[in-house]
Amino acid sequence: MNSVELVKQICKEREIPISKLERDCVFSNGYIRSLRRGSIPYEKMKTISNYLQVPMERLVTNEKSDEKQGWYLDEETAKAAQEVFDDPDTRMLFDAARNASPEAIRLAAEMLKTFKKTNPDG
Repeated sequence: MNSVELVKQICKEREIPISKLERDCVFSNGYIRSLRRGSIPYEKMKTISNYLQVPMERLVTNEKSDEKQGWYLDEETAKAAQEVFDDPDTRMLFDAARNASPEAIRLAAEMLKTFKKTNPDG
């Protein structure tokens, strides 16, 4: 079950019309229905999570347990993924890299390395 279907199911169980969720979360009318891929953008997911008082992890994984799942092969990868998830600026860089050419990614990486050398505290 994808995130959109899960939000609809939780709303149905709690007898909350989707239109009320959209209105209370200050989304446009029909916003949830318009999410055809089944995924919800991070900021909207955070708003829905707060509104429904459901952990974001459940909306993403549909897991109710508190048990940690081993999604990553090592702790370093898990930490990096969490940093991307938690920081909007890092997430924006990651999202931009998804559609960038290899040359553009190399150029951006070189620019960031140069910045890091000239500003080690930043």
